[in-house]
Amino acid sequence: MSQSKANRPGAVRKKSRGKAVGSGGQGRQALEGRGPTPKAEDRPYHPKGKAKAARERYEAAQAKHRGAPQQRARNTPNDSEYVTGRNAVLEALRTKVPGTTLYVAARSEMDDRMREIIGIATGRQIPILEIMRQEMDRMTVRDTVHQGVLLKVPPYEYAHPEDLLEDAFDAGETPLLVALDGVTDPRNLGAIVRSVAAFGGHGVIVPQRRSVGMNASAWKTSAGAAARLPVAMASNLTSTIKALKKQGVFVIGLDGGGDTMLPGLALADRPLLVVVGSEGSGLSRLVTEQCDAIVSIPISSATESLNAGIATSVALYEVSKLRAAQATEADA
Repeated sequence: MSQSKANRPGAVRKKSRGKAVGSGGQGRQALEGRGPTPKAEDRPYHPKGKAKAARERYEAAQAKHRGAPQQRARNTPNDSEYVTGRNAVLEALRTKVPGTTLYVAARSEMDDRMREIIGIATGRQIPILEIMRQEMDRMTVRDTVHQGVLLKVPPYEYAHPEDLLEDAFDAGETPLLVALDGVTDPRNLGAIVRSVAAFGGHGVIVPQRRSVGMNASAWKTSAGAAARLPVAMASNLTSTIKALKKQGVFVIGLDGGGDTMLPGLALADRPLLVVVGSEGSGLSRLVTEQCDAIVSIPISSATESLNAGIATSVALYEVSKLRAAQATEADA
């Protein structure tokens, strides 16, 4: 009697210990692949992945060198900034912007501007570092044309608003301060700092929020005045105005719809704070409520308004002229 097929040696089907080789898996796994292809920058062997890793190492090293966390907030008043481009760097150095380091890209073309830049930096004992162009690209904002040169500007050290008032009183002078309400253009801030210094003012106050700070552009526009005139930062502009008023300061706000015209301003001989609003929205409601007078500058009807920098210059000129006339009368 012959053996049945079931009893023959080798006829028993062995259970699989896993996926059959080349089967692609069984059941649902047969339809599952390895997932979507990672982005190029997420693949460590890809050139973009290597560039990303190098960039992260560089940022980590810079953060460790500064003693700051890697995820550091940008565009805050405490951040260092870079002036970029040959014309901008040269102008910044000429106007004595307090640069701390000059970066020059390796094998950069040496034209007259670069020679003057290096000469001024050497004369002011500003360290000059030669770095690779790729590293300079990483240090600047995307699409910024640095032309092979960067000037590092240190964080600005703000004064306290009430210190400006006390310094003016200590000097035996009638305080003249300017506060900015919603001004966000650094060129306006730089121009205002320059005007306040030119007309005998004692400082500028900027609010901590929704306002421009003393960055590289403001330094440059001030044409060196920021090195002589203090800028204070107020955590809350309305509260700061109230505190100054308690110490005898009169507050005027510049606005096109004011009820007082600038010529012959009666408050010019007193401790004065001039508040300037943004060109678009003007003074905020809370700040307007704290002003002792809202002052307008008479201009031609063909012109809608003046920007913050020009309006402040006109107002400060009028105040300085009235004070000078009053001083002459007192001496006579």
